[in-house]
Amino acid sequence: MYDYIIVGAGSAGCVLANRLSVDPTVRICLLEAGPKDSSPMIHAPAGVAWLMNSPWLNWHYNTGQEKNLNGRRLFWPRGKTLGGCSSSNGMIYIRGHKYDYDHWESLGNKGWSYKDILPYFKRAQHQERGEDKFHGAGGPLNVQDIEIKNKLCAAFVSAGLEAGYKENNDFNGEDQEGVGFYQVTQKKGRRWSTAQAYLREAEKRHNVTVITKAQVTNVILEGKRAVGINYIQKGKEYSMTANYEVILCGGAINSPQLLMLSGIGPKQEVEKHKIKLQHELPGIGRNLQDHLDVLMVQKSTKPWSYGFTFKSLLLDPVYNLYQYYIKNRGVISTIGNESGGFIKSEKTEDVPDLQIHFGCAKYRDHARDFKFMFGHGYSMHICDLRPKSRGYIALNSSNPLDPPHIEANYLNDVRDMEKMVKAVKISQTILDTPTFKKLNSGGLIPASPLKTDNEIRSFIREHAESIYHPVGTCKMGKDSMACLLYTLAAADDMQCVVLGGFRLLTQIKI
Repeated sequence: MYDYIIVGAGSAGCVLANRLSVDPTVRICLLEAGPKDSSPMIHAPAGVAWLMNSPWLNWHYNTGQEKNLNGRRLFWPRGKTLGGCSSSNGMIYIRGHKYDYDHWESLGNKGWSYKDILPYFKRAQHQERGEDKFHGAGGPLNVQDIEIKNKLCAAFVSAGLEAGYKENNDFNGEDQEGVGFYQVTQKKGRRWSTAQAYLREAEKRHNVTVITKAQVTNVILEGKRAVGINYIQKGKEYSMTANYEVILCGGAINSPQLLMLSGIGPKQEVEKHKIKLQHELPGIGRNLQDHLDVLMVQKSTKPWSYGFTFKSLLLDPVYNLYQYYIKNRGVISTIGNESGGFIKSEKTEDVPDLQIHFGCAKYRDHARDFKFMFGHGYSMHICDLRPKSRGYIALNSSNPLDPPHIEANYLNDVRDMEKMVKAVKISQTILDTPTFKKLNSGGLIPASPLKTDNEIRSFIREHAESIYHPVGTCKMGKDSMACLLYTLAAADDMQCVVLGGFRLLTQIKI
């Protein structure tokens, strides 16, 4: 018997395990479907390419056949280990724009304005640049500048300035707009996941139990109250009860899937799979949003990239290991997407609506195509930050070990396609600046410039991919599709929610 059961040891679950266990009188159990975060590929930032392919540390989700993307099934990687996606992501530290939080509060979510949550962002952070109006020092989540900035990534910043965008040294400060280098959640060049930042401390406490390789199959309900969970570990079934709360921290995919498997969600979806409806909530799994991204790739005249070459494979490894383990820097301490920015698709936009990630290597198929990475080159991602299209998460079956059905519904709203057309034109403008004209030795994706809007639309349908930011499937608010009314009363709650989790089941709207 535990007081709190936390399902999912990702960004939110690790935070909650830490904050709740500060009280020595309560017992907490944290369950994670994946293994411990012991792989060196997790802690070495460059290992992210391996993590994309790992059969143990990645859920390897795919969407359904996206009707507006030529019927393609898009790859949706999600972290499956202690730390969740914070153990396998690009480590870029971005909070989001103040507009978004103020908008959420306007929808009925009291306490969600930017001025209300900024103190919690600061409390969570250790900003190596030092404390100021927007940043904290002494918190568990370490944030640092990239130690050695790649020349190609620096060239992108110069090209952005040539294209008319301003330079921004802090995307989490007074103003998000502009181009520059990102900060990362690292410490001494190592990945600093929420498992490192929060869970390591919690694991030392006598009142915390962490169970890995344990997949929760359903939530046990007594009436409208969650009282425990069932889970599978090594092929055996187990049950566990909670005195106070069952807390779901499975993210935008796993949390709604688990709720529906437990009989909580849209009536038609639950009963279709012969699951007894326990509580009808039509918004569970709905309202799915994701950032659609377009990648443009060119070969480089300069040997500055992190691509595979004879030199990088045979001559550099010893030096790179020395740089990483002794100097805490170098190629192994980066995933290559070091610079980027937030820009407006039109000057009339109130806030930046596009984000750029610039990579100093040739990427294709989520960096899983290693052959494509041979030779020197660079890649520029650009995505739509506030799409209008909405998708959904559903069940493929009542078997909890089956993956959920993901219908992202990209570009279903025509405004999203037109926004992406503008994004591609902006990318081509930046890549056509004097800086990149000196560096470009040939286009790869696309092979030649796109000249008409129809060419751009065809390119988007054939090449656009997710940049891994699914949200919205357990919606907060007061409308009919909202899943919970959330009034934040404690710093512990806010630390959890800021990182993406919900203390959900005891807050169900009845």
